[in-house]
Amino acid sequence: MPASGPVTRSTLRQQIADALRDEVLAGRLQPGREFTVKQIAEQYGVSATPVREALVDLSAQGLLDSDQHKGFRVHQFSVEDYRGMVEARSLIVDGILRRRATAEAPSPDPRPCAEPPVAEPPVAEAPVAEARVAERRPCVPAEALVSVRRRAEAAARAARAGDLDILIGYDLRFWRELAGLVTNHYIADFLHRLRVQAWVFAVPYLRGDRRVRDWLWSGHEDLVDAVEAGDAPRVVAVLDAYHGHSLEWAAHLEHLPAPRTAPEPPS
Repeated sequence: MPASGPVTRSTLRQQIADALRDEVLAGRLQPGREFTVKQIAEQYGVSATPVREALVDLSAQGLLDSDQHKGFRVHQFSVEDYRGMVEARSLIVDGILRRRATAEAPSPDPRPCAEPPVAEPPVAEAPVAEARVAERRPCVPAEALVSVRRRAEAAARAARAGDLDILIGYDLRFWRELAGLVTNHYIADFLHRLRVQAWVFAVPYLRGDRRVRDWLWSGHEDLVDAVEAGDAPRVVAVLDAYHGHSLEWAAHLEHLPAPRTAPEPPS
């Protein structure tokens, strides 16, 4: 099949970064694993420059630690780090919901998206108007959620089956696409980075857990249903359950030994 365009240094850099990120997410590059630019360049059959740039990018994303003398090492997150990720995620999402609920214009209506909004009452009814503003709900058109729903169904199915390899990719795409519908790309990018870090932390624990299905959240479809219906209380309830589930798992991990690291360089 013909190439869609030339492979530039920039695209090669991104391809290497994506490939290494996938290796870390899959647990094939475990926390503590050390490697050099030369080793990765030889592994992928490319020059050192795009590899070095890709590794610097991954370091900036918090996935790798760099050492001037030893090269790079997969970062090892702690349970406390994970709690911080959950807290940051929760605060940001809560802020998004509050802003969308209180914004006066343009503001979504609590009824289905296809129904036209009812005109605001006159000034004399200002207290009633303020109450209605506070009750407004984030409503996203159903057609905009088609792709998100497909991701949700696949992620929830993989979670119920305990299939990490399938779940991680669909879960990340689900949250990335959903965030893109309700906030700006700066916030969406930051939330995506948090979720990648959370998965990097979680995978070594989950791979060796016989109860893995008990710890995999599968409420993706419930969240899409609530968003599509414009049901803000239900959205909040699903997200609260999601964050609570994450914190419950973190508490469970405190009684377990840290997962084994693999500091030896890749073959």
